[in-house]
This record gives sequence, structure tokens and C-alpha cells, in this order.
Amino acid sequence: MVNTPHTTEPDTMFATTFKQALQRRGLPLEDVRDHLEAHGITLSVATLSYWQSGRSQPERARSLCAVDILEPFLGLPGGTLRSLLRRRPRGRVPPHDPAAVRGVYGENSDVEQALGDDFPHFNAGLRRLVVHEAVRVNEHRLVDEIRVTVAVRAAHRDARHLTVIHTLDGAEGGAFDVTVPSGPAPRTWFRPEPNCVVAEIPFGRRLVRNETAVVEYTVRTAATAGVSHQHESRVTTPLQTYLLQVRFHPSALPSKCWHSYRRRLGAEPGRQLAPLDGLHTTHLLPMKPAPGVHGVEWRWAD
Repeated sequence: MVNTPHTTEPDTMFATTFKQALQRRGLPLEDVRDHLEAHGITLSVATLSYWQSGRSQPERARSLCAVDILEPFLGLPGGTLRSLLRRRPRGRVPPHDPAAVRGVYGENSDVEQALGDDFPHFNAGLRRLVVHEAVRVNEHRLVDEIRVTVAVRAAHRDARHLTVIHTLDGAEGGAFDVTVPSGPAPRTWFRPEPNCVVAEIPFGRRLVRNETAVVEYTVRTAATAGVSHQHESRVTTPLQTYLLQVRFHPSALPSKCWHSYRRRLGAEPGRQLAPLDGLHTTHLLPMKPAPGVHGVEWRWAD
């Protein structure tokens, strides 16, 4: 038997060095957050707390830039923290980060109202890889159908279903249905105050860790009151592909359409004109979209 010397895992070394530097400088995490914001980078206190505890580590380009900014602020030589980050093997499913979820949705969002205490951890065992949404806007100017195909990867074994949430304009408790092309019917319920339908879409079988699955479902509403002005998807971890198609009824065409993106709910969106084609359709196809809120907005003539 060969004894190997005990070594500290690299991500633990990062957490330890980061925490010790904070203590040495007497810096609360709020000051670190404010320093980063002054340099144009927004990170939550929760995320910084995860870094110093070892629950997560900086991986995305924005987080790595934050590390570079923090090293001189913490009195560390350049590259000290970067050198302690562990490279994760390709194909590994990243850990679920509740702070990233709340960073996109914010406080007391419609989804949090719909899920209650389960909100920070919904779909924690899954990562969405590819999402395709086909949205239909009817002659009453309402979104009345959303067809969705999602490819997911299991973060751990025994994943059984995907939880999906859609806000429906003008829908009432019994004025919707969620269907799948095959297999058992999904379990659904409606939250009237945030106007959300929640569904648990079962997989064909329980998944093992790193296994992928494709889920298909359609949400329809029979509502006739109200008017729709947008459709958006909240992305909490990077996707490989997001495709959104919006098709308008020929008798109800908007005067203008835009692609939109916000880093989080409540933020002012960036917009780009998105004209309709000859089939009264527009689409959004950002490759490897970053976390945030991606969607299509439109304006009616009157």
C-alpha cells in the first residue's frame, strides 16, 4: 500500500485563500460586492459567500474577471486566486446554485409565488441544454399556445420529471391544459395570483447521473380576455441553444417586434428590431445564451 501525502483540493484552496484574505483585510462581503459594482460587475453577496465556503467557485467569464479585480483589492499578488481554481472536466454537470436562480428571478417573482419554499431548488437535479419554444398569438392578440421541446441532463441519479412554469395572459383556473405527445399525463396546477400554470413533465424512466432526456409538451389556454405583449424565457445557467418562434394570426399583426434581453427580471431590457417574415413569424436564436431573460416583445397598432 502506498501512502500519498494529504493535499488540499484546489477549489478548497481557493475558498480558504479568499476567506483568509477577507479576514486579513477586515472586509465584509457587502464591501466586496460594492467594489465589484464600481468596476461594472454585479455579483450577489450569496455568490461571494459560496466562494469563500467552497460551495461553488468562479467559472464564467464575468466571475473570472471579478477574481482579477479582487486580487489587488485583497492585497494579493496578481494571479494568486486564479491559480487555485480547479478546471472542471468537460461534460460534467455544474452544481445547482440557488443564488444564480435568484439572481435572474429577483425577489418574490411570479415563479417564486407559484412554487413557494421550493423555488430556490426547483429542477436542481437537472440542467437544460437546448430549449425550443413555438408560440402562437391568436386573433384576439393573446398567446393561446406554447409548444416546447427541452433537452436536459441529469445532475444526479433518480431524476424523474421536469418542472415547468408558464405565465398565461388572461387565463383562469380551468382555462388551460398541458399535454404531452406520449406517456403519462403531467401533474398540473394553477396559481391564480401570479397567473401561472405549473406542470411536472415525467421522463420516460428515471435518469442516472449525466444521462440526457428530451421532453415535449404543449400549453394551451382558452382565455379570451386580455392582450399579450411579449413572451420570454428565464435562463439561470448557460444553454447550448435557445430558439423562440412567435407566429401571429394574419388578422392580428403587431406594428413592431423586438428581440429583448435582460440580465434579471425588473432590469431595463436591451432591444433589437425583429421584423416579421411572410408567414407572420419572427424568431430569436441566440447561440449559447447567457443567464438572464431572453424573449420577443411586440407592440400593437392601437
